[in-house]
Amino acid sequence: MDIRELTEQVEQVSQLYAARFSITRDDDWQILKLHEEVGELTQAHLMRSGQARSKGRSPEQLDADFRAEVADVLSQVLLLAHHHGIDVVEEVRRKWLVWNSGSSQPVTPTVAPGLPAPGLDGDVLQPVEGAAG
Repeated sequence: MDIRELTEQVEQVSQLYAARFSITRDDDWQILKLHEEVGELTQAHLMRSGQARSKGRSPEQLDADFRAEVADVLSQVLLLAHHHGIDVVEEVRRKWLVWNSGSSQPVTPTVAPGLPAPGLDGDVLQPVEGAAG
């Protein structure tokens, strides 16, 4: 399954969820729901790493909770992007994959005259030797 198929399927589930619970999936709901899911991921991480009480859950259950929360965050990011008409694959290419050259400088793609180069929109990253983004 590719990311576009995954997005379509997650969107269908979210629409069903919204209909069942009378939720309006507007701009605010999209970002606040993502924030909620990141909070739950943080809680799962803290429990898993022993920095919060485990609530009687086994290490295996805590690992499963963490994986499930990662899936929730990813799904909510896909929903947020879909809601705003963002092509996630293209934006990852533009913002992250320009660094695939193996050098400390991004690969600058060819762009039409007068258009800004992808990834060079004023939010210029400084690569750290040996670190991944």
